[in-house]
Amino acid sequence: MPHKLRKIRKTRGSRTQGYGRVGQHRDSGSKGYRKVGRHKHLWSYVVTHEPDYFGKSGFVSPKSLHTRVNTINLRKLEELTQTNQKIDLTTLGYTKLLGSGKISKALIVQVPSCSKSAAEKIKKAGGEIVGSPISGE
Repeated sequence: MPHKLRKIRKTRGSRTQGYGRVGQHRDSGSKGYRKVGRHKHLWSYVVTHEPDYFGKSGFVSPKSLHTRVNTINLRKLEELTQTNQKIDLTTLGYTKLLGSGKISKALIVQVPSCSKSAAEKIKKAGGEIVGSPISGE
């Protein structure tokens, strides 16, 4: 049957589209992805038969995406090292060395990763970085 002759096209403009005064088409909606009345007149059905109908379920991102990078700047590193020429930042809990600040001591720093500017400043002061891939800022 052609689309323009379907019943809903014929009944547009009337108040009830041919379903009577009380409205017999109220109970089931036309949207297939949800169920009508779950927060209203069918709430007792949800409570008794489908208690898990509402709520979250699905994907939880892996913990490897939420790694916490504990950083330290050269400014703070200068304050930490009073007499030591060699410092291991992993034992102190730091995972990355950043290049903010100045350093005047020649230090040997062991850290998992560091920035380019931090590596340049430490080498310029006469020190070195052990075991660190240099990453861009």
